[in-house]
Amino acid sequence: MARAENKETAGPATRFMAEIARMLRERIGMTQEELGVEIGYSAAAVSAMETCAQPASDHMLVELERVLGHGLGIFVRAREYVRLDKYPAQFKNYVLLEQRAVGLCLYATLVVHGLFQTEAYARALIGGGYPPLSEERVEDLVEARMARKALFDREPMALIELIIEESVLRRTIGDAEVMRDQLSHLAECARRRNVTLQVLPLDCGLSGEHAGDRGDMNLVETLDHDRLLFLEVQDESVLVSDPAGVSTRTQRYAKIRSQALGPRESLGLIERLAGEQE
Repeated sequence: MARAENKETAGPATRFMAEIARMLRERIGMTQEELGVEIGYSAAAVSAMETCAQPASDHMLVELERVLGHGLGIFVRAREYVRLDKYPAQFKNYVLLEQRAVGLCLYATLVVHGLFQTEAYARALIGGGYPPLSEERVEDLVEARMARKALFDREPMALIELIIEESVLRRTIGDAEVMRDQLSHLAECARRRNVTLQVLPLDCGLSGEHAGDRGDMNLVETLDHDRLLFLEVQDESVLVSDPAGVSTRTQRYAKIRSQALGPRESLGLIERLAGEQE
């Protein structure tokens, strides 16, 4: 559903793409209704896209390219930038780093890391958050989150490590079916050659040490082999580039890794928990 407030909050890429679409439509003398028929949307949906009341979906951009793009790839290329406009403000800088990273070391303590979420899990998580979001905003965020998965198959290949708390695997988000599929997806990810997935067990503190007690972290190695740290909590975020600060967290991550189950043992636990959801 189009929302008036979207016109005021739409990002620059969304505004630019909408203007290009309107100009190209008018240049060939096509009405909004006629364009809608060609791309499989209503005239109201085309109008909402052009006024930024409802940003274009990935599917709409593909169809706009087919009808208005003249083979130039304008709208297909715009998908990445329009999608970026849909991310929460505190996340936009990080997602650019994530998609261009050569290496990621991730630690998740409360929910499955967004890069590893299934669509159903993400929808249940985002839709069940507070304050409540409109259905349209939920779908925008789910679509944007799923698009991040392109990193898994990108060339050059990124090396990705995820350490996840066992409690996350046992915390039901959505329902049993959603969790079963999410756990199965994690198992599939763990079998990828460029992914290392380990579980930090519930009883790791029995040794008197718990290196992960300070929460989530995302360590990023850039194309230039700089190392950065991204932290996010309560809708606020910080990007740390100070070498000393990043080094401390890198050492802490190594300690968390040493306290986690090995990759094969972790995969076995995930598969077992997935089976328990049957």
